[in-house]
Amino acid sequence: MSRSEQREIRIPSREEVAKEREKLKYRQRFRRTLLSTVGFLIVVAAVSVLISTQFFPVVQVSGDSMEPVLKDGEILVLQKTDDFETGDPIAFYYQSRILLKRVIGTAGDYIDIDEEGNVYVNGELLDEPYVTDKSLGECDIQLPCQVPDGKLFVMGDHRSVSIDSRSSEVGFVGQEQIVGRVAFRVWPLNRLGFVS
Repeated sequence: MSRSEQREIRIPSREEVAKEREKLKYRQRFRRTLLSTVGFLIVVAAVSVLISTQFFPVVQVSGDSMEPVLKDGEILVLQKTDDFETGDPIAFYYQSRILLKRVIGTAGDYIDIDEEGNVYVNGELLDEPYVTDKSLGECDIQLPCQVPDGKLFVMGDHRSVSIDSRSSEVGFVGQEQIVGRVAFRVWPLNRLGFVS
């Protein structure tokens, strides 16, 4: 081999070797950090999904049957429970949709509604500060009626437009239909807070 064909071999300096080692260490640290961050985010997402489906489901209000308390488009967090009282806003399944209504009567209660829309539970006028416009609404059931065991009588707050237990189409709501009680409004931020 002639000298012109020979290549000159250059040996890197200590500083160059140290810089290259630092680059390699940085890449390894970056990969480890990236993988651990992605793993952490996957675990957080899985736990969030588990919590939201098992304990605190999240729903979005669709329609105006619960106005003025709940408005169309708001996002709510529900609490899974089997313990409901008169006045509790709840979410339940109805024909593969989730409806939001308010508990008016529980098992054994007698419900009556007069022509002006006043609601009576067990013969006593129900105090409903959340209702701004009372109305008999769409009512094709026989009143007064008694709430059967394991069922709830529910009504929307916007009585003139709400389709609820006053309609034989919806009827009484069974425990197996209930998603949960409305607990907290998370959106919009200017209405953030507990729902009553």
